[in-house]
Amino acid sequence: MIRVYNTMSGQLEEFKTVEEGKVKMYVCGPTVYNYIHIGNARPIIFFDTVRRYLEYRGYDVKYVSNFTDVDDKIINKANEEGVTIDEIVKRYIAAFLEDTAKLNLKEEGMIRPKATENIGEMIKMIKELESKGYAYAVDGDVYFEVEKYEDYAALSHHNIEDLKSGARIDIDTRKKSPVDFALWKSAKEGEPFWNSPWGKGRPGWHIECSAMSKKYLGDTFDIHGGGQDLIFPHHENEIAQSKCSHGGEYGRYWMHNGYLNIRGEKMSKSSGNFFTLRDILKDYDGNMIRFFMLSSHYRKPIDFSDEELEMAKTAIERIENTILRAEEVLKETPTDVTENLQEISEFLETSKKKFEDGMDDDFNTAIAIGTVFEMVKEINRFIDLTQKSKEGLQVLRNSVEFIKQIVIDVLGIKLNLEMKVEGLSNELVELILDLRMNAKKDRNFALADDIRNRLSDLGIEIKDGKDKTAWTLKR
Repeated sequence: MIRVYNTMSGQLEEFKTVEEGKVKMYVCGPTVYNYIHIGNARPIIFFDTVRRYLEYRGYDVKYVSNFTDVDDKIINKANEEGVTIDEIVKRYIAAFLEDTAKLNLKEEGMIRPKATENIGEMIKMIKELESKGYAYAVDGDVYFEVEKYEDYAALSHHNIEDLKSGARIDIDTRKKSPVDFALWKSAKEGEPFWNSPWGKGRPGWHIECSAMSKKYLGDTFDIHGGGQDLIFPHHENEIAQSKCSHGGEYGRYWMHNGYLNIRGEKMSKSSGNFFTLRDILKDYDGNMIRFFMLSSHYRKPIDFSDEELEMAKTAIERIENTILRAEEVLKETPTDVTENLQEISEFLETSKKKFEDGMDDDFNTAIAIGTVFEMVKEINRFIDLTQKSKEGLQVLRNSVEFIKQIVIDVLGIKLNLEMKVEGLSNELVELILDLRMNAKKDRNFALADDIRNRLSDLGIEIKDGKDKTAWTLKR
């Protein structure tokens, strides 16, 4: 049974889908006016992993994540650079897709709508809200009347009177209440606009996600995700306008990842600790970033640093080395030895259960990774046995395949499992090892040791077995 922590209820809940065997999920995408920062990578990686795990569990997942391509920030960026809004949008959508591809984001089957492609749906929803008395127009602007919706702030658990007091600092006297938010904004000179019943204008930010999620997922869907910073006001306003528009439910499970800090401090340009994902990718592989992000539970804050990325690199290499060692052993001819395989066979089954139990418990990727390393330790112990039967090699093969399934398919971390030696082919390395074996048979141990040392200088680590010498690359 999968359990999900629902921000709405503040507790773990059994995951029950709207349609049996199917999951519909919506995750708020970027506003495309700049390169995404490293903190933006966390929800991208985590919710991609959620999708992967749900597919592993047999669900048919429909995953929607939007591009906000009309917004004040985009307009300001275009004006600053003296270029068109379209140029800014195209530039940063392309950059987003290029950068996230290096995080091994699963784009296959993704639905990525743009706000500007769904203006008609937004206008329709605003008209519905107006006709039901939840929205009102003033001078070409349309606002949602918050106090008409009794459950407002159920997600964020804010006190509405406190919100009113805070909003009065920058009060718009045209609004009935300082907490009312814009559904439609009248056109200003030099800004993009669309024709509407209220005149020329453009949508507010919050209505965009409500309209697009409804179009692609229906009135009610399973998971709505995003960063913790989106709980209020964005997701709170989404809920209000969506539920008032069509009634009933909206997103059933609200999931939010914790913040990413830089060396214990909140990331900000003024502090000089602001980094884009593109900045980080210049020095570090996307696999390392992804592994780091998944090493902690998604709801916990995490601290980003060079040291953490280096630790992630080392961890990935340990997994790769173990698999490479195992695959060399799997090439060996089995012996007639009778082994006690019960222990390792049971360990494999226990590991599968531990992995699934951890992921079923609110997608705890930290437990999943911990399980991988427990298996790595056990596989290395088994490899060190001098003789292996046909049955033993099959258990080893099953264990390796399961690690690959967890790491590659579910966690989305690519593994380098090709033996590559600069200037040497695999066949040439094997030939050298055969020559070394012959030298040992001729009791020419000096030559054998010299070959071992020369190979070590080239980054090749060897381990002698009874009939064969295995080799791996030192990392």
